[in-house]
Amino acid sequence: MTATYTVNCSILLTELPLLDRPGAARNSGFEAVEFWWPFDTPTPPDADVTAFIRAIQDAGVQLTGLNFAAGDMPAGDRGILSNPALTQAFRDNVEIAVGIAESLGTRAFNALYGNRIEEYSPATQDQVGAENLAYAARAADRIGATILVEPVSGAPRYPLTTAADVVRVIDRVHSEHGATNLRLLADLYHLHVNGDDITAAINDYASRIGHVQIADAPGRGEPGTGEIPLRTYLEQLTGHGYRGYVGLEYKATKPDTFEWLPRAERVATLQPRAETRV
Repeated sequence: MTATYTVNCSILLTELPLLDRPGAARNSGFEAVEFWWPFDTPTPPDADVTAFIRAIQDAGVQLTGLNFAAGDMPAGDRGILSNPALTQAFRDNVEIAVGIAESLGTRAFNALYGNRIEEYSPATQDQVGAENLAYAARAADRIGATILVEPVSGAPRYPLTTAADVVRVIDRVHSEHGATNLRLLADLYHLHVNGDDITAAINDYASRIGHVQIADAPGRGEPGTGEIPLRTYLEQLTGHGYRGYVGLEYKATKPDTFEWLPRAERVATLQPRAETRV
């Protein structure tokens, strides 16, 4: 599967302290990493932010993507941006994330939408979600960055499960707020588990895809450990002009979790792709 890979250091290399993982990815032959929000709070102390930036720089890797704060992920949270009570926390977090990205040349943010909550109606949550995505889009645009929105599996209260669900949100933010730098994060694992028609989704939305992530199913393990035809989908994406990073966002099931990928293929040169803004 010829691609330009970026290692998700929040789900991989977890046997190591978080700040040691970028260096471990580099020692394994990769030159790019991505992270979920790497702190315990949306607004961490400056010293923690500085230490994170330094770890990326010292490892000599590119931080290709960073999630905004998503709440307590181990407890089941999947984002805070559609929760009206957390709007200020989300927006404060956006400013910190953009500052990190500006320091490191990062140009993509993953904005997890958030689970449905009982305190507010779905319509209210969607309105707040659109407003906060628009806020994030404006902040990201200051540094030429993109906001990614993704379908998620395994979270029954998360309302975006298909590529079409995400595109509807993106279109709403564009229509109501004029934002043009939101794109679909096509996580092939989540789409497969949720029963989406991945072939059709790629055909329909290839120009809207800003990032791709992979894992196999069942189990969310390494490519080749399950049933998802990842090679076929990546070839299809390439055929549609996708030249971005492919995030390795899977759970290690083997002592050498990267053995499926020859070392010579762990580094590749990104090919320019014309951006389509919607």
